[in-house]
Amino acid sequence: MKTIVVGGVAGGASAAARLRRLDEKAEIILLERGGFISFANCGLPYYIGGRIVEQEALTLQTPESFKARFNVDVRIMSEAVSIDREKKLVAIKNHATGEEYQESYDRLILSPGAEPLRPPVGGEGSSRVFTLRNIPDTLKIKSFIAANKPKTAVVMGGGYIGVEMAENLREAGLEVTIVEMADHLIAPLDYDMACVLQQYMRMGGIKLLLKNGVKQITDTGSGLHVELTEGAVDCDLLILSVGVRPESGLAVAAGLEVNQRGAIVTDNKMATADNDIYAVGDAVEVVDFVTGSPAFIPLAGPANRQGRIAADNIAGLGSSYSGTQGTAVLKVFEMTVATTGLNEVAAQRAGIDYDKTYGFPASHASYYPGATNMGMKILWDKKTHRLIGAQIVGFDGVDKRMDVLATAIRFGAKVTDLVGLELCYAPPFGSAKDPVNLLGFVAENVITGKVKQFFWHDVPNLPTDGSVTLLDTRTKDEVAEMGAIPGFVNIPVDELRQNLDSLPKDKPVYVHCLSGQRSYIACRILTGNGYDCYNLAGGFKLYQAIKANEGAT
Repeated sequence: MKTIVVGGVAGGASAAARLRRLDEKAEIILLERGGFISFANCGLPYYIGGRIVEQEALTLQTPESFKARFNVDVRIMSEAVSIDREKKLVAIKNHATGEEYQESYDRLILSPGAEPLRPPVGGEGSSRVFTLRNIPDTLKIKSFIAANKPKTAVVMGGGYIGVEMAENLREAGLEVTIVEMADHLIAPLDYDMACVLQQYMRMGGIKLLLKNGVKQITDTGSGLHVELTEGAVDCDLLILSVGVRPESGLAVAAGLEVNQRGAIVTDNKMATADNDIYAVGDAVEVVDFVTGSPAFIPLAGPANRQGRIAADNIAGLGSSYSGTQGTAVLKVFEMTVATTGLNEVAAQRAGIDYDKTYGFPASHASYYPGATNMGMKILWDKKTHRLIGAQIVGFDGVDKRMDVLATAIRFGAKVTDLVGLELCYAPPFGSAKDPVNLLGFVAENVITGKVKQFFWHDVPNLPTDGSVTLLDTRTKDEVAEMGAIPGFVNIPVDELRQNLDSLPKDKPVYVHCLSGQRSYIACRILTGNGYDCYNLAGGFKLYQAIKANEGAT
């Protein structure tokens, strides 16, 4: 059996290594048009920022080490330029020698990846405009910074790579501006959770121009003039980071099916319509695990698993890919941002009748030094109570909580199942009621009717004519230090029972505290005394973060 793998990195290299482990006698050829077959592409921004010091640390496998360990015929600087499906031949161009030749195959695995989008805004020939996809791109940016000592940078696009690049350019000493067309950074985050991140990034010195776009990039010789949809900005370098598209030209030319976005269509065995050709990684269409709909979710973890599954099926094993749920994590300075499953926009698009709630629990026991609060948000299907999405923004313990929630989604857990999870506890690591358990408690309280919620986006529409009671249950010191939501009367929760006579029972009561926990206690007190009470999910902390983003840059 002879298998040709087109493209290395996550999907292709994983497929070649897995296939060798399954079949010692197979003939395996790995083609890579660049000079690196397996590198840490997620680590590239951190080399530019100086967190990763040695360039060699980015290279996970060299052609020589891959050959030695897996006995794979690795051919770098070798590009597959066409496929003859009838004759089962791949035409290959050796970019080092200029030679063109053909190679036969029994099975073919396509792992071409995705390429950065380059919108038609100019700057194509400028040495100051960069994209970031591979090690050569990284070295260009690093060399430019070392040689030219730039002081200012614009990052066009506020997705994962754009935010990582902004952080690392800032770490390298540059003044950085992110220009993003949407109203918030990191599309998988909802607007409210992104506001927590954005507030922190501004504190770190990164300027954000949201709901704005780049119209034209002009190289002036001494720098770049960037004309925006609103205003303009000058800079010394610019990073294009507005997304990627599947690099599927080879598949299209071979007559393989692609979707409207250009992603290669496969079955759950990672096979294309041609049973002898498989496709994996960032170039393929996947199934959204939560909705079951076709999707394009380019991530390294899924690419690795897809490569493994393609190899399994070539070797005769019955592996299948069950879909991608979009679990991802991001570091921004000392903050961690993590997501999995659907956000509100995706849930609405899928037609799911969902509910949501928030929490700001401590990362570990609050009495043990170093505890920090994390902002957490979960979504669940109202009809089935199935957990469908989660977002966390915080500083410590974010990734492990998100891994728990991602696992719960993968195994079809209900949001109420979070209550029963037995998770690690010792004061340096967690609490007896873990933040994940607490989310389950809140959701269970909502589902069972123990509490009714209102949200930050409901606050501007609350009646101010006296027909409702607006109650702030924080301490007086908190109100004096942080300010208040207009119209809310302050009665600290510990003084509430003594002040019930001042609250009319014939009016609904809308209550908030800092995070939603004390105001829940207040709602239970009020409900137990005959009041109709509503609790602000996420509390004043979330409301304040959103207000801070209004008009901020």
